[in-house]
Amino acid sequence: MLDAMRRVGERCRGIVDVDEHVADAEIARLHDAGVRGVRINVSPVKAQSASLAAELLPRLETLASRCAEVGWHLDFLLPGWLTNELMGTLEKLTLDFSLAHMGMFLARDGVEQPGFQRLLNLLRHGNGHCWVKFTGVYRMSVAPNFEDASPMARAIIETAPDRIIWGSDYPHLSFADQVGSVQLFNLLGRWAPDEVTRRKILVDNPQQLFKFRP
Repeated sequence: MLDAMRRVGERCRGIVDVDEHVADAEIARLHDAGVRGVRINVSPVKAQSASLAAELLPRLETLASRCAEVGWHLDFLLPGWLTNELMGTLEKLTLDFSLAHMGMFLARDGVEQPGFQRLLNLLRHGNGHCWVKFTGVYRMSVAPNFEDASPMARAIIETAPDRIIWGSDYPHLSFADQVGSVQLFNLLGRWAPDEVTRRKILVDNPQQLFKFRP
């Protein structure tokens, strides 16, 4: 990734998965390369565990402090149940953070599921630090053409069009023979049929989150 970013230059940004105690010099080197965030990663299919949220807190709190010092954000990939369990912590964060796959709340459980409603409430009434990534819809939906995810995507668009970014999730690990990036990109045309909203999601919002120069 870093090699590709060097080749592309200022037009590139990256997210890294590093130890929370990584040296300051390494953070500075990564920042100069274009890195702007740290991933907190838990498999989306991980079974529910009563202790996992508490186990994550020390790493989360340390990374939040260190990222705030350099203007980075936290990038969460979590199963939906864990997103919900961490919601109280997320509500208190004072730096930007993003949630992959719409928080990974399963589409079959619908817009009214409590965790997804808490996410919408955070977007409505939070402090403006929460960003939602339209990525990996095939990880949260198994319906034909992911139709059951459409109401959730539209609810997020209606609630916070200025806090959404889109991503292909390429190379679609474990799903490469089932989906393609063009197919996934075209879903956005159904979810956000107006050009102004699509430009926010594809251009203006990532420019702000990843701190690209206008």
